[in-house]
Amino acid sequence: MFSKALLIFSLISVAFATVEITTPVASTIYSGGQKDATVVWTDDNNDPKLAAFGPASISIYVGNINQQTSLQTLKDNVDVSTTTTITFTVDASIGPNSGEYFIRIQSLSLKDAKGQPEQAFSHKFTLNNMSGNFSSSILAEISGQSTAPLAGQTSSAASSAATTSSKASSASLTASSTSKNPSSTSSTTSATAKPSGGAMGLKAGWAGIVFGAVLGVTMF
Repeated sequence: MFSKALLIFSLISVAFATVEITTPVASTIYSGGQKDATVVWTDDNNDPKLAAFGPASISIYVGNINQQTSLQTLKDNVDVSTTTTITFTVDASIGPNSGEYFIRIQSLSLKDAKGQPEQAFSHKFTLNNMSGNFSSSILAEISGQSTAPLAGQTSSAASSAATTSSKASSASLTASSTSKNPSSTSSTTSATAKPSGGAMGLKAGWAGIVFGAVLGVTMF
């Protein structure tokens, strides 16, 4: 129980993201072929503002803090400062039924201090009625879910977490990518990269949520 609590706290970042993805959340379930799936975001009121984040690409990913694979591009260029939601059809062939999917929004213009594109991540969510499979390399990435991106984490936060993670593991995972033929991309966050499982940021209100989650874990 204690180790589970430590794991949850280890995923928290002190950095804040410009883009806060409010949909999907951890309880979201979309289905393969569904035409009204949505991604919704807002300004988290931290600097830089959405206007600075500007045009961005939005995709469905799986992976961990060091390596992430793009499975489906939802929008390759959308200004997140003037648009706050998109609707898409879930491509059932991108993978199996799983709760390991997350959304990554990546700025096409805004860079962090190390010259890497700023990014924002959603919570991991579930896709069902799927017809695809995860490759062995993707499964290997997912197995590193303790360092997966966390909702709200910025690229600079990912870089810090990735540095810590790299000390714990010397192996670097790779995979190939295309829009329909999933390609593994070294997350373009600072230094190495970042799960939407390890990329989630801590903001005013996040502390309470995580604390509650830890209490829930320690009860079992």
